[in-house]
Formats: sequence, C-alpha cells, structure tokens
Amino acid sequence: MSLLEVKNLRIEYPSRHGIHAAVKSLSFSIERGEIVGVVGESGAGKSTVGNAVIDLLSPPGRIASGEVYLDGEKVSGLTSEEMRSVRGSKIGFIFQDPMTSLNPLFTVEQQLTETILANLNVSAEEAVQRALTLMDQVGIPEPQLRIKQFPHQFSGGMRQRVVIAIALAGEPELIIADEPTTALDVSIQDQILNLIRELCIQRNVGCMLVTHDMGVVSNVTDKVAVMYRGDLVEFGPTGKVLGDPDHSYTRSLISAVPRSDVKLERFPLVSYIEEAHEMEPLDVKNHWLGQSEDQRGYSGPLLNVENVNLRFVTKDSFFESRREYVQASNNVSFEVHEGETFGLVGESGSGKSTIARVIAGLYPPNSGRVTFEGIDLTALKSEKERRPLRRQMQMVFQNPYTSMNPRMKIADIISEPIRFHKLANSEGEIRQIVNDLLDHVGLGKMAGVKYPHEFSGGQRQRISIARALATRPRLLICDEPTSALDVSVQAQILNLLKDLQDELNLTMLFISHDLPVIRQMCDRIGVMQKGTLLEVSPTEQLFNNPQHEYSKHLVSLMPEFTGLREYVKTA
Repeated sequence: MSLLEVKNLRIEYPSRHGIHAAVKSLSFSIERGEIVGVVGESGAGKSTVGNAVIDLLSPPGRIASGEVYLDGEKVSGLTSEEMRSVRGSKIGFIFQDPMTSLNPLFTVEQQLTETILANLNVSAEEAVQRALTLMDQVGIPEPQLRIKQFPHQFSGGMRQRVVIAIALAGEPELIIADEPTTALDVSIQDQILNLIRELCIQRNVGCMLVTHDMGVVSNVTDKVAVMYRGDLVEFGPTGKVLGDPDHSYTRSLISAVPRSDVKLERFPLVSYIEEAHEMEPLDVKNHWLGQSEDQRGYSGPLLNVENVNLRFVTKDSFFESRREYVQASNNVSFEVHEGETFGLVGESGSGKSTIARVIAGLYPPNSGRVTFEGIDLTALKSEKERRPLRRQMQMVFQNPYTSMNPRMKIADIISEPIRFHKLANSEGEIRQIVNDLLDHVGLGKMAGVKYPHEFSGGQRQRISIARALATRPRLLICDEPTSALDVSVQAQILNLLKDLQDELNLTMLFISHDLPVIRQMCDRIGVMQKGTLLEVSPTEQLFNNPQHEYSKHLVSLMPEFTGLREYVKTA
C-alpha cells in the first residue's frame, strides 16, 4: 500500500467564461521514504495538485472527480473539521510564498510553538525548545535572538526557512514541498534538501517535491512526474526520465537547463513540438524600447557604490545603549560599467537585496554613497531631483506576489510607469506599448485585461519584468528575477534580457542564488557574506579559480544536472 495515492484526479475552476480544467485525470503514487519530484512550466498544475491533496484549493477551485488516499484512508471529500486533524500531524506543507503564509502580527516563536502544541503532546517549554532546534536545523543563525522577531524582519530566504521549520514541526508522514528552495542560496538549499532526505530515510516520510529546479530534481528525487497544461505526460524513475525521456516536452525542459560547466552566448531553447513557446527575435533598433533618451558623455562607471553601511534595529529602546542592531551591509564597495552585467551572490541574509534597495533609493544608507553617472544619489533631497534618475533605474523585485497591486489590471500595472514619466503621447500608444511588452515576455496581449491573482508565480514575475522595462531604463536591478520561473520560460526571459542589453547597451545588477544562471548572465561577480563583500572577480575566474574560502564553498555546492545534453542547441 502506497503512502499517497492519487487516482484520476480532475480539478476544475468554474467561471463566467466556462470551466477551466487545471488538472486532467492525474494518477500517481508516493511510497514511504520516497521523494517524488513534480516538474513542468508555471501554470502546468503542479502547485494545484499539492493544494488539492491537503484541501487548500483557492475558491472556486474544486475536485471534480478522482480520489486521494493517504496510507489507505481516503482524504479527498473530508469535512473542514476532519481535514484539520490531517494537516500538520499527517501532512506537512511548505508553501511557495513564505511572506503570505506567515502571519505578520505574530513572532516566529508564536507561530512555531502553535504548530508544535497543536500536533504534539508536549509542554509549552518543550515546544519552545523544539522550535529552537528546528530553527537551527534549517540554518537560521542565532535562533535564540531570531525566534523573538516578526516575519518582516527576515530576508526572503530566511522566511522560507521558517516556513520549512513550521512544516516539519508536527512530525508529518508526508511532506508536500511547493518550491521549497526557490529563495534559498546553494549552501542553505543543500542543507534543507539534506534535512528532507534524512527525514525520508530515518522517519520513513514521503515527500512530494514541486519544483522547477532540474538540478535539485536530478540530485534529490527518486521519481519524477512531468506535467504539461494539467496532464501528466511522463512519470518514472529519475534516472530514466532525465537520462532517456520518452516525451518531447520532457526533452524540451531538460535542454533548457542552464549549463553550470561552461558559459554559452545564449540560453538553449528547444520548442515543444505541439506548441512553440519561443519568442520572436526583437529588432530593438526599430522598436519602442530602442528610442531612449540620448546618453550623456560620461566616461566613468555608470554605477559606483562606495563604502555603504546600513544597519537595522532588531531591538528598539528609548536608550541608545540598549538598542540592538543587525549589520546588513558593511563597507560595501563596487562599480558597474555601462553595458555590463554585475552579479551579486551569497547566502540569504547576506545583504544582497539590501544593497539593491540602497541603490534604488528605497533604503537610505547610514554612511557611504551611491553615484549614478557621477551624480551622488544619496545627496539628492527632493523628489524633483530624483525623478529623472528613477526612470533610468528600474528594479525587478524578488517576490512577484507582493510587488503588484492586486486591485489593478495587468495593463494598468505596466502602463503606470509610462504615464508617470510621460513616455507616450496618447492612450492608444500606451495600449500598443503594453501589448507589445506583454508579447515580448511571453504572455500575450490578452493578459492585460486580467488581474494578478489569475496568474501563477512565474507568470507574475514576467509581468514584473515587463513593468520594469516600460520606462526604457539604463540600469536594471534584478533581484532574483528568475527564482519563480520554470527553466523553459527562464531561458526565454534571460535571452530577452541579453538581447536588450546588446541592443540598448543596458546595464544590469543581477542578484541571484542560482549559480548556473549567474555564470551565464554576468561579466563580473561579487560574493557577499554577512553584509561584507568578500570577493569581486570576472565570472570564469570565480568559477574556475575562486580566491576566498567562502567562494570555493559556494561553487563546490552548485548542483550538477546530469540530464540529456544531445538535445541542447547552442547559438
């Protein structure tokens, strides 16, 4: 008897336009001690299956037919009260978006101990000790201090670790992990995956791992399920599916995985034979995006970060001597030249996103300065002075769920910066620009009439990239821009960014924990740890001969993908 059995599952979303089948007649099983990876494009139905198993489908979603069994007992169709006894104690769920799955009004301690007390027969003191142990196991430093903090005081990767700790707190029999390593650097990713693997082996726990990271699938899973538009197109042992796939769509996914061993000019694309997803080449010279303002004759670095220090208060007090701080950046200095892509890597909480926000003007530094084309941004006092430079510096944020207004249609979200900076002469021109941008990020103009909640995480990130490009920026700050994208769409988006960079001389600050992507995208790379910039090197030098011990450690942990290579097309 399998731990989890899904039989002929069909999930529908009724609407006034008809019924959309998100999952169609899906059947698979997970044994005890087994890790099954579920892969596919964003919107393929991967997360929907996990949500259906634990009865957390967003309304009006429903299981139209089929059954779900856990350890021989039917769990589909249970009442809400009956399902509460299953969640946490029997099935642990690691959600894709840690910020929306944590309560911002409660400390991490309250949320962890609540789960432990609800599912285990322990005292309050024992619950706190278990919570501290879990935080240490998932790699959160100084757990005694951090456990008293609120979710907003953690970085994206740190919040993901908290969510993982909560999922493990009830000692479940089955773990459903929905993109558990999306926001994690390679060192913590390795630690978390080892923890899940040890749980499966030692406690005989089963795991359904929903991910778009094919390196993780290759290194961790026992079996792989490949989904495409709600259908299960291939299922089998990991070595067979990745090494000798039967379905053409599986081959297209594998071929698009970024190479970690060598730098290519372009990301490989293999179109699925039933429906081509490749974007058409962009003729920027005759395109709206190429009609940016004349650039000034400045010969120095476009962006210069000099000795930037920033600290955050972790414990406030009326008395200065009693306040406690965390040093988010410590004398960080680097420069980025025009037309260059500069990468920042490091573990979550190392200060990468903090530096990006300082450059964008979202955080004022405690000391140091940031200059853009020789202009000291930290010295500008009024919005009138900053506005021309804001148009030239745009940011793609890490979390596509919280970076868009849920009450605005997609067309309005993308057109807002165009209207604000007065970049178009008429409403008709604005509509044309928005439709064109949506086409170029692979969504199509019909996406403009929808709202953010109607899109998957990867699709929302594409919208964020389109919005960032809408002002025709000279500097694009990309904070984990592809963390929510599957490999096929990731390849398209990154090729688009490369095209724009070549044609527009676009400069990029590229922040990512995905080292193969960093290798393919960046000219130079800076390595950060605990707010300090440890090393700045040309890309190939960093991967072939890193100088700092921490850099060597990161490179050594980079997941190796061992799938098909003969299907890869290189430019």
